[in-house]
Amino acid sequence: MELTAASLSRRFGALLVDWLLCLLISRAFADPVEAPWLAPGLLLVVYGLFVGFFAQTLGMRIFSIRCVSMATGGPIGVPRAILRGALLLLAVPALIMDKDGRGWHDKAAGSWVVTTAPAAS
Repeated sequence: MELTAASLSRRFGALLVDWLLCLLISRAFADPVEAPWLAPGLLLVVYGLFVGFFAQTLGMRIFSIRCVSMATGGPIGVPRAILRGALLLLAVPALIMDKDGRGWHDKAAGSWVVTTAPAAS
């Protein structure tokens, strides 16, 4: 199976969906003014678990992309997913990309965001 880099629009769309879900969930527990760390913290936990174990979040699934290991093509594991998520929250590492569309957060985690294979007919 050949992996193809995901487009920036798919990546941004997936992040937007994940961020909005984290905002909605965190809003149910606390006022964002009183606990501004809750939504970013939730996003970090979601990335750690879902990207770490399953290689995709709900937003990534909706946009048909996965975050895989450069070495194996499988999930990157929880520690690397948390590192990737923490750097993604800083925004700047995600905005500086190479010709392959990998940001600094992907390079630090040894990951690559790719499109998922089309379903077999």
